[in-house]
Amino acid sequence: MTLRSLCRLSALFLLSCWLATAGADELPPSVRQALEAAHVSPADVGVWVQPVDADKPRLQVNAGRAMNPASVMKVVTAFVAFERLGPAYTWTTRIAAGGPVVSGVLDGNLYVTGGADPMLTHERMWKLLRQVRALGIETIRGDIVLDGSALRLPPHDPGAFDGKPLRPYNSGAYGLLMHFNTLQLRLVPSETAGEAVAVAASPTLKGLEIDNRIRTAPGSCGVWYGNLEAAMDIGANGPRLLLQGTLPASCGQRDWATAPLSPEQYGVALVAALWNEVGGRIEGTVRSGVTPLELRPLLVDTSPTLAEVIREMNKWSSNVIARELLANLGIDSPAAIDMVAGGAQVARDQLAADGIATAGLTLENGSGLSRIERVSARTLGEILLAAWRRPFMPEFIASLPIAGQDGTARGRLYDSPARGSAHIKTGSINGVKSFAGYVLDHNGRRHVVVMLVNHPEASGTQAAQDALLEWVWATGGEKSAR
Repeated sequence: MTLRSLCRLSALFLLSCWLATAGADELPPSVRQALEAAHVSPADVGVWVQPVDADKPRLQVNAGRAMNPASVMKVVTAFVAFERLGPAYTWTTRIAAGGPVVSGVLDGNLYVTGGADPMLTHERMWKLLRQVRALGIETIRGDIVLDGSALRLPPHDPGAFDGKPLRPYNSGAYGLLMHFNTLQLRLVPSETAGEAVAVAASPTLKGLEIDNRIRTAPGSCGVWYGNLEAAMDIGANGPRLLLQGTLPASCGQRDWATAPLSPEQYGVALVAALWNEVGGRIEGTVRSGVTPLELRPLLVDTSPTLAEVIREMNKWSSNVIARELLANLGIDSPAAIDMVAGGAQVARDQLAADGIATAGLTLENGSGLSRIERVSARTLGEILLAAWRRPFMPEFIASLPIAGQDGTARGRLYDSPARGSAHIKTGSINGVKSFAGYVLDHNGRRHVVVMLVNHPEASGTQAAQDALLEWVWATGGEKSAR
């Protein structure tokens, strides 16, 4: 064991001793010291700690105060989705022919009807269109009509949150969302400074021109994406994605992502490219529209289960999946202004029905990418306790990143004896840093742990949050431990 690890274990032992006389509203010394070093007052922190087999919390600080949770709000969205839909829930995407097929020619339109599937990847869409070809349709004497009307949504401005509309995390929900509305860019720098960085884009989006002006730079890699910029304009042939900046040769191959088109435009460009890839021909265009009710499906594609979707959402903190799920929850709320508002009301009603505190709860989009969303540490703690007692508990916990091992928490507790012991959803935006999840202590007892920080210096409080996780791991869940 390294000297650093021995020192850390000694500190954890002292924390265990402190617990014997600590009050229910006192933060552990290591947490208070780390907050002080970050210039953050305990008054700007909400904490909830409770063993899953206990009837009350062992530590709560400002637990009833509604605070901005950032991406930890996805815990709320995930729990309500599991409660309402169940872990085996799936979505369907349907394809229908709007006319007869004779000698490989469809005399009419081909309709693709979305079912609000959050994970309709370009690979699945390719497979669907390949199956259309296999059924004998080679030429469409009409249009390919994409129907995204499954969700009734409010207007969405992808630049409203932070002025960066091309960032994938700002994409909105859509009834026929494809490939997370994301264009992946693989960047391969040259060995020589000043030369072009090669860019491989995936998937192909028909009609989108990529103007690559990224150059190879000398020096160390550092924050490799710091000097990269993407912007959209209209070129001579239509929409153009302009890529500028530098990438040091020392970085090697890197993956970057952007969202150059709206979900509706993205679907049109993707399907047009994929139909061409599978060898199909079309006399009309690919466009948005509505599927006639009388048409019977030619093909039906089924999504991954809700459990798999939530795992993708939580492990990598996908905002667009969270937005899609909240809107899905509002589908059966016809009286709501839109399905996002309906989903938010469904979430509040479900939590209240479960006996979970909802005071101060504010849901805007269910992803946490919001300046107005609010939830208390107590509400999150009670949600996590309720999830522990539900049949979907294994799927819920498995969706959370493992500290020091995977997902967005892979860098947390990396050099700690507590590494691998915590399943936590993390969150971070300007002025907010938070986490919520479960910690298995060194005696094998599991605890719910929540910490929310709302302060201009919140970004500097990771050490304090990790100290709380280590404190829970070290104390063994016994207040008299020494």
